[in-house]
Amino acid sequence: MISFDNDLASPGKSIYMIAICGTGMTALAGMLKAEGYDVRGSDQNVYPPMSTLLSELGIPVDSGFDAAHLVPKPDLVVIGNAMSRGNPEVEAVLNRKIPYISLPVALRDFFIRGNYSCVVAGTHGKTTTSALLAWVLENAGKDPGFFVGGIPENFGQGYRVGKGGIFVSEGDEYDSAFFDKGSKFLHYMPDLLILNNLEFDHADIFRNYEDVELSFRRLINLVPGEGYIVACWDDPNIRKIAPAAFSELVSFGLSEDADFRATSVTTDVEGTHFEVVLKGETFGRFSSPLFGLHNVRNVLAVIAAAMQLGLSVPQIQRGIATFRNVRRRFQFLGEKNGVKIFDDFAHHPTAIATTIDGMRRRFPGHRVWAMFEPRSATSKRKVFEHELVEALAGADHAIIAPIYMPEKVPENERLDLQAVSRGVQNRQTPCHVLTPDDEMLSFLKSNLKSNDIALFMSNGDFHQMPVKLLHEL
Repeated sequence: MISFDNDLASPGKSIYMIAICGTGMTALAGMLKAEGYDVRGSDQNVYPPMSTLLSELGIPVDSGFDAAHLVPKPDLVVIGNAMSRGNPEVEAVLNRKIPYISLPVALRDFFIRGNYSCVVAGTHGKTTTSALLAWVLENAGKDPGFFVGGIPENFGQGYRVGKGGIFVSEGDEYDSAFFDKGSKFLHYMPDLLILNNLEFDHADIFRNYEDVELSFRRLINLVPGEGYIVACWDDPNIRKIAPAAFSELVSFGLSEDADFRATSVTTDVEGTHFEVVLKGETFGRFSSPLFGLHNVRNVLAVIAAAMQLGLSVPQIQRGIATFRNVRRRFQFLGEKNGVKIFDDFAHHPTAIATTIDGMRRRFPGHRVWAMFEPRSATSKRKVFEHELVEALAGADHAIIAPIYMPEKVPENERLDLQAVSRGVQNRQTPCHVLTPDDEMLSFLKSNLKSNDIALFMSNGDFHQMPVKLLHEL
């Protein structure tokens, strides 16, 4: 790894990206291209939508990994965090002494440095919160740059360079690269840090909760004394670590002792409405098209952050009211025969529980069918088996798909689907394990009734089941 050389920051330099079709890598490629760099790359699986987007951006992509792809020699290589030693292109980079960096270091040195850096971190809600903050700033005319892990509907893409001097980053705690096992967010130089919540996750890289907490403590320690930490006071783990900050601490939540506190929360078909009290004084009334108490907290985080960034109450209110959410976050796909079909990214038990709760608040009296695919590294493991049972039991009916690529997890650590199903049934919620193909489709078509909610949850595409069900009904 190299320390960044200012000469490499000159537009026109050639940048090669290994594993370019990852969501974050594609976004970074688009930003570099927009700034005038000669960008190209490679990946093992080159297919839409990423291949289409890269083609539209005019970025060449080689299929597969081959040392020959690095001829002519690029000025700089960005190596995706899925790559490891033994990859022929990684080996060529090392053998030929080509300068290389990770995605988060590239994001920092090309786009964050020189801007006021706003970082949104937490186990849950960071994509929605960072997208919402970017939109509130944009709606107020601040022209922010941003880099988030989803596609905000207001922007149509998950990145933008921006010229307003503020950059919003989704602070991912996952590791940076094979040569840098520290969390990505440790590279983002936060001036303002939002801490939504903190739980154990990413069991493939963190051994236990204490490892995750240590990474967040290191992040907190990077915020300068003149900066701000905006912390969720409803989360006991955040309460524990946030006071170690050297910067000003601003709290938010539903707790009575939070600085920014939501009260009088109501929900209707248009969204969620609530009053905000700031240190005991009325601050304003806000309406959001988002649903669920977890999203009330996400909105509160943005309100608190936007105040520190100098926005007025009316500016914040307008931005929040016009936010159109992020794709695959409570995304309504359509309604057929009275059945409403939703697609959501939830995969951690806490996120599953809050998503089901949000659906109940949005559609009181409707039966909620929760379909879940264990696909993430953590959800495929036993570590949250009991919590998963409790989460799925919050639905009226639950369906679990087989583990996606189970061979990635040692058998003795693998989630026991039948045990989860029995546990959910013992809590009076019918539960079935069904493959995401004609078996699941046939079962749903035979059992779904008008006014039912079909909620699909996975951090992958769930084998296109939500769209297939919409067509089949």
